[in-house]
Amino acid sequence: MVLTIGFSPCPNDTFIFDALVNGGIDTGDIQFEPVLEDVETLNRWALEGKLDITKLSFPAYFKTSDTYRLLNAGSALGKGVGPLLVAHADQSFSNDEISNASIVLPGVNTTANLLFSFAFPGATHKEFRVFHEIENAVVNKEADLGVIIHENRFTYQHKGLHKVVDLGQHWEEKMGVPIPLGGIVIRKTLGNEVYERVNALINQSLQQSFKSYPVVSGYVKEHAQAMSEDVMRQHIELYVNNYSLDLGADGKKAIEVLQTVFEKNNKQ
Repeated sequence: MVLTIGFSPCPNDTFIFDALVNGGIDTGDIQFEPVLEDVETLNRWALEGKLDITKLSFPAYFKTSDTYRLLNAGSALGKGVGPLLVAHADQSFSNDEISNASIVLPGVNTTANLLFSFAFPGATHKEFRVFHEIENAVVNKEADLGVIIHENRFTYQHKGLHKVVDLGQHWEEKMGVPIPLGGIVIRKTLGNEVYERVNALINQSLQQSFKSYPVVSGYVKEHAQAMSEDVMRQHIELYVNNYSLDLGADGKKAIEVLQTVFEKNNKQ
């Protein structure tokens, strides 16, 4: 059986899936065909049901739960891991000014967009770009503010930007649960046996990567070309944790809370 599996080229995802797709563990009669794309592309593909297994933002999962089932392994949740709202170093914004400012975000289906809307429901001047373009858009003053994710959390200050709001911290203070960023889902039609096997294999793949850490594998480096190894490690240490091995009760509760906010936001 060959299953397509989509995930991002970011170090947290390549770290999790390295052993799974590169022969580091025995996957039996299941072969995995990796497809690496940015998360918003994966979100759009999930809406089309394109891949057998895929990483996606949780708002995209809420829209596709008739097609896909959430796996317990491989997710990105945690505390202190949320997106940041940033501005040029020579600009400051009040909350009212943020609501009227131009904002560039990493995708309409991303958790970053949902968390920004949760914090600033009145903001409407939004533009969506691929996540790695946002930092420079704010540097070049193509937008007043930007919502950054992934490795840009570690580089924005070096680009002359400053943090205006930690959207994840805002979420944690208001809701009292970890921040659910993205999950791994599998096509429901594959059935429960395949679900259980894939879930166990992803868990095993991640444990294999943990065994050799802090060594950064060639696979992770290959897909994180613009990063130093220190930034790769920061990225992995921020986004890969016990929730990535198994969501557990706390992780599942956080996702339920986020879904309630998502559904309320979509009714407005």
